[in-house]
Amino acid sequence: MADETVVTEAAPVEAAAPAATQAPSGGSPWRREDRGPREVDGVEKVVHINRCAKVVKGGRRFSFSALVVSGDAKGKVGCGFGKANEVSDAIKKATEASRKNMFNIVLKDSTIPHEVTGAHGGGHILLKPATPGTGIIAGGGARAVLEAAGVKDVIGKSLGSSNHANVVRATLAALTALRPADEILRSRGKEIKERKAL
Repeated sequence: MADETVVTEAAPVEAAAPAATQAPSGGSPWRREDRGPREVDGVEKVVHINRCAKVVKGGRRFSFSALVVSGDAKGKVGCGFGKANEVSDAIKKATEASRKNMFNIVLKDSTIPHEVTGAHGGGHILLKPATPGTGIIAGGGARAVLEAAGVKDVIGKSLGSSNHANVVRATLAALTALRPADEILRSRGKEIKERKAL
């Protein structure tokens, strides 16, 4: 009898297997395969969470603010700020804001095309291109932005305020100032010469 029950239980599983493989092609909205890429694609990094306490008659009321950096690790990055009474809600708001504010940057292989500086408020940052294998030599908010943008080899140095929001926005300002070599040559009225192998 035990053998018969195993056979009868195994049969529906085999019959259901083709239906499961055919469901994604139908595009059913409830399947994990359909909504998975939206959740997995990209990089989201929580840079800083700040807690604010308001003293009231019954005690203290806490609120939270979150700074989040989002990117696709392929040259697209943005940052967002969110406030709420719960940490999870603040992070959710900041993530949505960072997704809306994403923009493209110029990359050269795994690094940046040239040295650049960026500033926002009291935050100043210097970014230098590095040889492959160097890694990201930067800390705090600058590292989060560079990782989310897909930069793998770069040297960074914060020259001003250590405020997380200012450092993140200064890094984004530096990345927006990057331009490819051919665009710089065209602006100078020079022709782009092809390099021949020796």
